[in-house]
Amino acid sequence: MSGIGIQGSVPLLSHTWCMLPFTTHTGKIGVVPDDNVDTDRIIPARYLTRVSRSGYGELVFKDVRGPEFPLDKPEAAGATILVVGTNFGCGSSREHAVWAIQQAGYRAVIAKKTATSPGYSDIFRGNAGNCGLALIEVVEESHAKLVEAGSGAEATIDLPNQTVTVNGESFGFAINSYTKDALIAGLDLIGTTLVYNDAIDAYEKTADLFAPVNR
Repeated sequence: MSGIGIQGSVPLLSHTWCMLPFTTHTGKIGVVPDDNVDTDRIIPARYLTRVSRSGYGELVFKDVRGPEFPLDKPEAAGATILVVGTNFGCGSSREHAVWAIQQAGYRAVIAKKTATSPGYSDIFRGNAGNCGLALIEVVEESHAKLVEAGSGAEATIDLPNQTVTVNGESFGFAINSYTKDALIAGLDLIGTTLVYNDAIDAYEKTADLFAPVNR
């Protein structure tokens, strides 16, 4: 097994709306600074026919793996934070790209935000939030410090305080408050609805039911 940071599949919880909460995470970074990495590079389309949601970790970046690929180098072994370029996850809407990154052992991805490009594509961003993968966007100056630190350096992501720390230096990042709260609570879209389960039950017990009359 090459040193890509694969730590076994992330356990799938019994209810899809319950995810591993994300608050503060410290781990090694793996740096793939390329821009415009599409989902077909993250997980090739030929693997999308599987009926199971597990087993994708060993397939992440399958078609570009090799001795010269950054995540296959020894210093990236065991990395749990993936540092990428800008517009990461563009292309198709496949959730499998998020699953593959998570199942390869990564808890978070840090991308570069520029004046002309977001860190992530919109669909990838939505899929990640709903699967519990923390997506962090930092400005170019901060991103350069992570790239300079290189694979194997230790970084800490503090989601409640919205900071990333590497080599003793901290810098902030912005994140949608709804996504932030859901990640901290470990809830997907279904879970954020079920927070109001008691209110929903109470309404259903008192609301008049409507049914069309057959004539």
